[in-house]
Amino acid sequence: MGTVHFKIPEEMLRVGAMLAREDDISLGQLLRNLLAKEISRRKNARPPNRADELLIAPLRARLAPEFANATGWESLRHRLKECGYELRPAGGGLALFTYPEGSRVCKGSELGFSYSKLVERFEAGFPGHTHTWIAERFAQRREPMRAPDPRFFDS
Repeated sequence: MGTVHFKIPEEMLRVGAMLAREDDISLGQLLRNLLAKEISRRKNARPPNRADELLIAPLRARLAPEFANATGWESLRHRLKECGYELRPAGGGLALFTYPEGSRVCKGSELGFSYSKLVERFEAGFPGHTHTWIAERFAQRREPMRAPDPRFFDS
């Protein structure tokens, strides 16, 4: 890796260091991450872990009925295993892996099935997924509205 020296305003340095601490990374790693995102944005480059669309399209067509006919997470797990695949938590979503080998194939969203949409459909988070806030968000939407307090309408 190369070395870069540059001047930065004290306030920007302070806030950058705080952001890095929040993410449990060094300020240098934060800057590398930001520069990598900017290069990718400008070059309109595909992220390195994004699967090739030419490989994904046939897989999407093959697995679409399994996703469509699943009645819940266990049903989906069973259907995918019969096809030689499994879902695993990955970041804020799910990734598809070969079964039983365990090789990563692609993100669930690349197949057209985002984690949040599946959570909403199955009305539960993926078993063992660490991002419980996604499931909690949909649970809050399902809570019935309370009747208004009748005292509110008294004149």
